[in-house]
Order: sequence, then C-alpha cells, then structure tokens
Amino acid sequence: MGSVTAIEATWDQLLKYVGVAAAIAVVIVVAFFIRLSLRRGLKPRVEPHVYAVIEKVVVYGVVALGVMASLSPLGIDLTGLLVAGGIAGIVIGLASQTVFSNLISGVFLYIDRPLQIGDPVSVGDVSGQVIDISILSTKIRSWDGYIVRVPNDKVFQSAIMNYGRAVARRVVYSIGISYGSDVGRAREAILKVMEGHPFVLKEPPPEVFVNEFADSAIVLTARCWTPSQVWFPTKAALLEVIKEELKKHGVEIPFPQLDLHVKEDVKVLVRG
Repeated sequence: MGSVTAIEATWDQLLKYVGVAAAIAVVIVVAFFIRLSLRRGLKPRVEPHVYAVIEKVVVYGVVALGVMASLSPLGIDLTGLLVAGGIAGIVIGLASQTVFSNLISGVFLYIDRPLQIGDPVSVGDVSGQVIDISILSTKIRSWDGYIVRVPNDKVFQSAIMNYGRAVARRVVYSIGISYGSDVGRAREAILKVMEGHPFVLKEPPPEVFVNEFADSAIVLTARCWTPSQVWFPTKAALLEVIKEELKKHGVEIPFPQLDLHVKEDVKVLVRG
C-alpha cells in the first residue's frame, strides 16, 4: 500500500514538472511571436539601437514574468523576490526619473519623427539645424555655430517648428517710408523687385500694403513666398534690391526724428 502511495506521489510530482515545462515552453513561444510582431511593426520605424533596447525589455520581461508564474505549481514562492525587485525598481526609478523620462521621450520621438537629422528647426528657445538624435537627447547646431544639447523630454514637450518640412516659406518685411513719399510708387517699386526675383513664387502672389502710420514713417508690409531651401538667401537678396529700387523711385526711408514746434516766442539772453 505504501509503495502505491509513493508511486502516485512520484507520478503527481512528475506531472507537475511536465506542466511547468509545458508552461515555460508556451511562454517562450509567446515571447517569440511578440518579438516577431515587434520586428515587423516597430523595427522599420525606429533606429536600430533604439529598437534593440525595446525588444530586449519587452521579450525578456515577458519571459521572466512567465517563468515566475509557471514555477508556482512547484511551491516556489517568488513573492519576496518580487517585493524586493519592486522596491529596488522604485528606488532606481526615483533616482533615475529624468533618465527614464528622456528615454521614453526619445522612443516616442523616433516613432513620431517630428524632426530628423539635417532639419532646420526651432525647439523652444533653441533654433538651428539638427545634427544628432540619440535615445536621451537631441543635438542642435545653432545658427551661431554652437552645439546645443536638448534633453528629449524637453523636445517632446516643446512646440517644434520644423522649417524643413514646409515646401515654401513666407518672407515678410516691414518697410518705413517718409510721409512725404508716394505710397503708390513705393508699393509699385517693391512689387517689381519681388515679382522679378526667380525664387519668388507666383502663387500665392506677392503683396504690399500699408500696415501702420508710425511716428516717423508710413510702415508698409511686404510679403511673398519662396521655396524653403532658398528662403534665407532670397530674403537677404530681396531686401538689398528693394532698398536700391526705392532710392531710384525717389522714395525716402526715414530715420527716427522728432519735430519740436514752439507756439510762443522765447527770449534768449546772451551774455557778452
């Protein structure tokens, strides 16, 4: 009778081991399919080094949790290990909150791709050309030549102006002319310059209009559209030619001045 009971106990124990082995095998298969899905859906959309981190965290995490759950029928209590790991994770998370925030933001930036290397951008108060995008930070070469490292969490939370994504950009000038100058002639001269430039688009057409009557000048607003790739040189060239064309048409560009009118005669004593 005792031998029968021992055989049954051994058989039950063997079945538990088989069940645990089968559960672990299922976990490995599930992890394999998760990795396959990640490689098909996510890998083409992110950089290789970023994807490698994501795949390891997800796949190894699934395997670790699955193995822990599979070992429970054998009476192996991993509660203490999980609690210790949870406490350690909280400590590490609090100590490395900024690092993980940058890491997660970097992953979302790779997925969303609001900017790429070579793009002229403005991120918050930083403007320049993107020269590197890593998992923790983005490096921008400012227009003054400085290399600015911007944490990815700040990039992700900031309003990003990507000038390279636009097909065309608008050039806008505020041009002051004297009150004695002919507004129509000035407008005609500015339009002639913009319409004659090879990089100024015909549609939308250039336009010039009176925007303000300032203290020392009538302020005209002139604007036109140009391809993004040649926006800056076109803007610089147009302004120089506009100045010369206004001069040819006798339109004066005044400097700030103040006229003082005295209503009553003032006696000035001169000692000699």
